[in-house]
Amino acid sequence: MPDAQSTAPEASADQMNSGSTTAKPAAKPSAAEGVKLASNYLAGDIAKELVDGQSMFGKASTVLLKHHGTYQQDDRETRTVREGQKSAREYSFMVRCRIPGGKLTREQFLAQLDFGDQLANHTVRITTRQGIQFHGVLKGNLKELIKRINDVQLSTLAACGDVERNVMCCPAPHYQDPVHAELQDLADRLAHHLAPRTRAYHEIWLTDPDTGEESLVGGGPSPNGAAHGQVHHGNGHAGEDHVEPIYGPTYLPRKFKTAIGLPGDNCVDLYANDLGLMAICENYRVIGYNVLVGGGFGVTPSAAKTFPAVAKRMAFCSPDEVVDLATAVIKVQRDYGNRSDRKVARLKYLIANRGLDWFKEQVEQYFGHKLADPHPDDVHGFDDHLGWHEQGDGRLFYGLNIENGRVLDREGFRLKSALRAVLTRFGPNVRLTSHQSLLFTNLDPRHRDDLEATLREHGVPLSEEISAVRRWSMACVAWPTCGLAITESERVLPGVIDTFEQELARLGLSQEVFTVRMTGCPNGCARPYNSDIGLVGKAQGKYTILLGGRLIGDRLNTIYKDLVPLDEIVSTLSPVLSYFKHERLEGETLGDFCHRKGVADLAAWSERFVGQNAG
Repeated sequence: MPDAQSTAPEASADQMNSGSTTAKPAAKPSAAEGVKLASNYLAGDIAKELVDGQSMFGKASTVLLKHHGTYQQDDRETRTVREGQKSAREYSFMVRCRIPGGKLTREQFLAQLDFGDQLANHTVRITTRQGIQFHGVLKGNLKELIKRINDVQLSTLAACGDVERNVMCCPAPHYQDPVHAELQDLADRLAHHLAPRTRAYHEIWLTDPDTGEESLVGGGPSPNGAAHGQVHHGNGHAGEDHVEPIYGPTYLPRKFKTAIGLPGDNCVDLYANDLGLMAICENYRVIGYNVLVGGGFGVTPSAAKTFPAVAKRMAFCSPDEVVDLATAVIKVQRDYGNRSDRKVARLKYLIANRGLDWFKEQVEQYFGHKLADPHPDDVHGFDDHLGWHEQGDGRLFYGLNIENGRVLDREGFRLKSALRAVLTRFGPNVRLTSHQSLLFTNLDPRHRDDLEATLREHGVPLSEEISAVRRWSMACVAWPTCGLAITESERVLPGVIDTFEQELARLGLSQEVFTVRMTGCPNGCARPYNSDIGLVGKAQGKYTILLGGRLIGDRLNTIYKDLVPLDEIVSTLSPVLSYFKHERLEGETLGDFCHRKGVADLAAWSERFVGQNAG
C-alpha cells in the first residue's frame, strides 16, 4: 500500500508542517518542530555558528546538533556566580558515535581512544546502547573530532535526535550458530535504511575548508543528489519527500530506539525499546520476528502524564518483511506522534492513547497487508557475554567488565592502557555490549593466559573476579555534565556497590544475580525501570528505590521508597534482602520475589525487621 503521506485526507498547513496528516485540527507544533522545519534538513545556522568565535551555539542550533550526534553541555560544578548576574558557564560538548550492534575493528577502537585523548577529556565512555561517547569536547574541536570519526568509517549522524538511534543487536560472535550473524547483518541493514539522507551532515562536518570538497566516508548513505528543499506536495497532500523519503522535513516527533535480540538471550533489553525485533528460531534458522512496540523509559518528574513503559507484543513477520515492517512502524509514529508536546511524543504515548489494536491497523495500512499474531515464544534468558567463550571457529572471545562504561587511566587502575596493550599485542576486534562492557573477539587460544596477565599488569580485574552485583550494575553519566541530571549516578554507584558487596556477603547472597541500575534523574538512560533494583535520582543526593523488575527485562518495577539519601540506600534494602533470603521460593530471583510479595508486604516486613533489630 502506498505511504499514508500520499493517501491521507486534505491537511492544513500546520498539520503538514508537524508531520500529521489527519483531518482533525492539530495543536500548535512545539518550538523544536519549528526549528526542524526551518532548518533546511538539519542544516540551520550550524556551519555559520561553528566559526563565529563563540564557545557555544544558539538555541535553535542546539536542537539540530543532536541529530548530528552532539549535545551542548556545561559542567555545573565549574559554574561561577557573579553578583547580580546569571552564573557563568564553560561550555563543552558530548559527541556520540552510532555503531550498529556495537561492532568495531581493532583499528577503529584504538582510534576512539586516541580521539578521546587528543580532542576530549582523555576518556571515552561505552554507552548503554552499544555506542561510544566523548565528553568535554570544546567547540573548536567539534569538526575535527567528527571528521576523524568518519575517517575511520564510523559516524555520529543520528546517534542522537528525533530519528532512529543506534540499532542494538546481540554482539556475541557465536559463529557456530548462523543466527547471530544474521541478526548482526539485519542491524547493519536497518541502520543504513533508516539513516537520515540529508546532505547537511556531510556539508558541515566533512567538507575540506580549503578546497570545499566533501568526503563521503562514514557519515551515512548518500542522499542521491537530492537538493535541499526539494519536497513535493501534490494536490495539497503531503507527497514523498525526495530528500528524506522516510522522515520528511521535520523528522520524527521524538527519538526512536530499535533493538534486535533472542528469546533465550535478551541482552539488548528488547522490551525497553520503541521497536523490539525478537528473532524466532528453529534448527539454527530465523523463521521470523516477533515485533514489540512502545517501550521507553523517559519520565518528566513534573509531568504526571509521563511514564515508563515496556513494549507490547504486536505481530509476527517473516525475515524478508522485517525491514519494511520496521519502516511502517516508524512512519505511523512520524505521522501520528504528538508534535505539540515533546514530553508525550514517544511511541509509547501514541499506543497508550490510541490502543495497540488501532496502532496495528495503521501499521498494516502502511505495510500493505494484515500482520500475523506474535509467535508464542518470549524472552526467558539474558547473557552478558562476559568471561571466556568459544566462537565456534577455533578462536575465543573474552568479555571484559567495564564499570559504568568509563574507559580511563587512574592510579592503580590503567584500563585505557590495558585496552591499548591487548589490542596491540593480540589483535582482536571489539564488540560493545548493552551493559557498557566490551568483547575482545577472534582471539587465538594460545593468548589466553597472556591476555589475562596483561590486564592484571595494568590493575584491571578479570570479569571472573568481579562480584555478581557489580557485574550486573550500570549507571548513566548524570552530574555534572548532563543537563537533565538532578544528582549523581556514574560517580557514586561504585561506592554503593562497595556497600552492597559487604551486605550481600554478610547475608550469604554474594552469588545472587540481579540487576542494579542507577540514573541521576527519571529519564531512565540506564534502563532502571525494568531492573531488579532501580535507583532513580529524585533530588540532589536522594533517590527513588524501585523493586520488582527482572533480569530478562519484560516487566516494570514498582516504587518501594522515595527520596532515600544516597548513604541509606543499602541499609534501606537490607531488610528486603534478608526477607528474600528466608522466604524465597526455590530458584526464585530477587526481582520475582519482590514482584510476588508486592511493595506493601515488603515495607511491612521491613518495618517489623527494623523494629525487632532496634529492640
